[in-house]
Order: sequence, then structure tokens, then C-alpha cells
Amino acid sequence: MAGTKLVVIYPRPKHVDVLERACQDDHVPLAVANLGAKTKIAGTRVLGSPQGLPPFYRIAEVHSPSIEALEACAASEGGQETLAHAVKISTERTPIFLVAEEETFTFSQTANA
Repeated sequence: MAGTKLVVIYPRPKHVDVLERACQDDHVPLAVANLGAKTKIAGTRVLGSPQGLPPFYRIAEVHSPSIEALEACAASEGGQETLAHAVKISTERTPIFLVAEEETFTFSQTANA
């Protein structure tokens, strides 16, 4: 079954420590408290790229059971507050917001004999 998620891609900041502190101290607790439709929140720090310094630094994914639940969550007062806060902590440019459907493929780790 495919899952629905909101993906937020943050541009690389000049001051990484400022964004990190804002994420850990303010934004993640706000998202946990306000986003009622979430089934999982995943945060990714982009470490590098074969093409050089990547233009993005953080990627946040808020998983939801359905597109309807995600839309209702984003439209709620808490959802609007959290989305506005995501824009506020992105010090360089506005983050990119995407709504995505995720398909998962699982592979066995056993060796063929």
C-alpha cells in the first residue's frame, strides 16, 4: 500500500547551527504537538553529493494515512502554525513543500546459495 507524506526541503543555511537548534528545540516539538494526522516524522540531514555541495540541507517527511488526512491536518490551525514556523526557521529561502505518495520495496538480506 502506498503512503502519503508531506516533504519539506530546506535550503542549505549559512549558519547550520542556527537551523539545527531551531529544528531540535522548537520545530520538531511543535510538529509533534500540532500535526494530529501524522503516523511518522522522519528528518534527514543531507551530508553531501557527487555533484559538490548540495543546495539543500534538511529534508523532513511527515507521513499520513491518506491524502485526505494530510490535507485536513495542513488546513488545521496547528498545521498552519507548523507550516508557517517551517518557513520562519528557513533562514536562506522558503523551503520547498511537496505532497508525495511513497511506495516501499523490501529486499531480503539473505545470500543466495
